[in-house]
Amino acid sequence: MLHHLSIAVSNLPLSGAFYDAALGALGYRRVFEDDTAIGYGVEDGKDKLCLKLRTPVIAPGPGFHVAFAAPSRAAVDRFHAAGLAAGGADNGAPGPRPDYGAEYYAGFIVDLDGYRIEAHTEAG
Repeated sequence: MLHHLSIAVSNLPLSGAFYDAALGALGYRRVFEDDTAIGYGVEDGKDKLCLKLRTPVIAPGPGFHVAFAAPSRAAVDRFHAAGLAAGGADNGAPGPRPDYGAEYYAGFIVDLDGYRIEAHTEAG
């Protein structure tokens, strides 16, 4: 249903480094960038997530988060560790989430501007 999502960030270089680390752990990469934006995805020029330099940044409150597909549990673990190492805050350690599904495995982080993000898989 969704083609892409754009979010405001207050510091493009720092947010870019954070998302390079966290999304890189899931197999995503920068697919474009300019002075005011960085796009992430898998195919050049076709972003699925776009960081846009804007101020002020007002991250959505509780109830909103963005979930990224992960190819494996190990990728979820790498996403979480990389995001924390890049300055994110823990919002739920990687692990099974049986309330969401029998095979649901996820890790949760809050990014540098307060956005809640998740990586999840239902693969082994």
